Amino acid sequence: MAVPAVRRASLFSRLASIAFHQKWKVVAGWAIALVAIVVLGRVAAGEYATRFSIPGSESQRAMKLLTERFPARSGSTAQIVFNTASDRPALADPAVASRVKAVVEEARALPDVAAVVPPSPTTTSTDGHTAFATVQYAVESHGMPRTSAEALVSLVERSTGPDLTIEAGGQVVERTERSGFASSEAIGVAAAAVILLLAFGSVIAMGLPILLALVSLGASTALIGISARVVDMTAFTPAFAAMIGLGVGIDYALLVVTRFREGIHSGHTVEESTRVAVETAGRAVVFAGTIVIIAMLGLMAIGIPFIGAIGIAAAIVVAISVVAALTLLPAALAIIGKRVDALSIPFFRTTEGNHESSPWFRLSHAIQRHPVWFAVGATLLLGTLAVPWLSMRTAFGDASTNPPSSHSRRAYDLLAAGFGAGFNGPLTVVVDTRGGGADGIPALRAAVAAAPDVVRVADAVSNQAGDTVVINVYPRSAPQDQATNRLVHDLRKRVIPGVADGSGMVAYVAGPTAGTIDVSNRIGSRTPIFFAVVIGLSFVVLTCVFRSLLIPFKAALMNLLSIGAAYGVLVAVFQWGWGEGLLGIHQTGPIEPFLPMMMFAIIFGLSMDYEVFLVSRIREEYIGGMDTSQAVAYGLASTARVITSAALIMMAVFLSFVLGTDRVIKEFGLGLAIAVFLDATVVRLVLVPSLMELFGRANWWLPSALDRVLPRIHLDAPIPGPVPALAHLSANADEA
Repeated sequence: MAVPAVRRASLFSRLASIAFHQKWKVVAGWAIALVAIVVLGRVAAGEYATRFSIPGSESQRAMKLLTERFPARSGSTAQIVFNTASDRPALADPAVASRVKAVVEEARALPDVAAVVPPSPTTTSTDGHTAFATVQYAVESHGMPRTSAEALVSLVERSTGPDLTIEAGGQVVERTERSGFASSEAIGVAAAAVILLLAFGSVIAMGLPILLALVSLGASTALIGISARVVDMTAFTPAFAAMIGLGVGIDYALLVVTRFREGIHSGHTVEESTRVAVETAGRAVVFAGTIVIIAMLGLMAIGIPFIGAIGIAAAIVVAISVVAALTLLPAALAIIGKRVDALSIPFFRTTEGNHESSPWFRLSHAIQRHPVWFAVGATLLLGTLAVPWLSMRTAFGDASTNPPSSHSRRAYDLLAAGFGAGFNGPLTVVVDTRGGGADGIPALRAAVAAAPDVVRVADAVSNQAGDTVVINVYPRSAPQDQATNRLVHDLRKRVIPGVADGSGMVAYVAGPTAGTIDVSNRIGSRTPIFFAVVIGLSFVVLTCVFRSLLIPFKAALMNLLSIGAAYGVLVAVFQWGWGEGLLGIHQTGPIEPFLPMMMFAIIFGLSMDYEVFLVSRIREEYIGGMDTSQAVAYGLASTARVITSAALIMMAVFLSFVLGTDRVIKEFGLGLAIAVFLDATVVRLVLVPSLMELFGRANWWLPSALDRVLPRIHLDAPIPGPVPALAHLSANADEA
């Protein structure tokens, strides 16, 4: 089969030409744009949210009611916990009581505090040694200056003593305890630099992907901060964006730089190598990035604003990384030219293009000689790792998973010891009596108190107009326990309707714990739809790219296997406690309900990077005249090192975030690292070559009717001059 004729200049070719001939203007344009975006981000950045809306949910309707009629109760709350040792005077002791009263009075004068409910018999333990006051703020914690929360922490720190322990807990306090992630980012970048140095053997080649990732991350972080003014970005969004941005930015740049060096080492000019890198690896980056963006923007379909906002943040990071890889990186490569191998490290310098001597080439042939055994073994390994997934339990973590040194954790432990774990997550029954039924409040309170798993019920508190009532309810079980979930549903479906129906009153079960349950329910109901949409759209895109039905189907199935294995490892570590001490996990507990869905979006998208890069190279060799076996061997030999290097870099970046203190980020970091490792090794290096060997020409089958309808998306590009791989064309070239 003849080498395909050169097509007219494509968009990618034109981008490469502009980047090469206008290289200094492109770099200058990026520098100016980056400075402008960062400055704008400093000036116009919004606040990151800690409490979120769930449109249409019962807890959201209750919050709206409180905001309109009882604003003093619509803000965030904190708890001041007082405790004396069992061998010391109880809190009722006059000297101790006067100190408690002084702290309460001082708390009332703190910034943004609307009211402080002092300890009462209802909020004092039966032994009299533990009690708590509730601090009611006038605003939500995400709209409150950090200094207001820090003032409460400062109060308890200077007021506690040997005879009276005082701690502060709640969302307001937890906000002050969130640490930055600069150290994790630095560790990830350092590890990536080492891996790139070993992969390229050159300081210059190593520095380009890191520089591109940092530029992309700087621009995207500023844009995300600006976006926080109009959408509810979560408090961990910056860390999440850094994790994805560093991994994806380095990953995409690595693919382009590798292809550029391959062109240089094959004897092409700098301009030709730049064009080929953009036309081939650049195309793969665009379509891989498109799939990631599709997956992340699909989170908006869940119907929870803060989940959709995280998807938007990730899409921003990926989009900027793609644009930088297609414009800034080629311009930098054009400037550096053949000096890309400068400052080489002895014994580590590598040369792309010599495929037949590659160990990956030999590995591919070894797998292809026994494809069934390798396919079965890899599948069994992934299936075994996925087994714990069957027992996954999802719920939002509470303060019990925070570090033992934190105020919120110590306050949690004191409340749990004095009253029971349920006092760390009280429910709030909000009653609208504008339509009547105010005289039924005592009966409602009694019915709630008699419900299973309810320990105490506070006195009803009415607003000034007398048309809205708030009742705090304390469960027996912890906020993240399944028993608390059952209690919320029992109150909503059976207990409250039994009293309120027909009375004219309307009652809602709300509060942070009920709100998280509403989030979990919404996510659970939408997740299957989300999975189907992401897989379906990705299937269509890959079908258009590879002109095959079998390759997209295998890609989706293999991605699900690696994702399931990652879920299994998460359950074993965070829920079962395997290796918890090694990873700095302070308490086992359920997996955050949004994490499996978001991990699916990220992993599915990232794994497509490797799928597109590997299979597009295999298809390039196949179209060039090789049969499927040879194309797989050459495709694997030419991409395996860069795929494994990219995977190692992503693992290093993701694992660096496991070193932080935030449990959610730890879960993301470990889950993504495991998934990337399995995808780049077990899936790409074993399953792909073994299955493609088994299916042979069927890999490229596409019904002719469908072939005529689907748009054609080319990832292969005309290669200038002689290409070493074409010297090994198969005698069966007409197979293509």
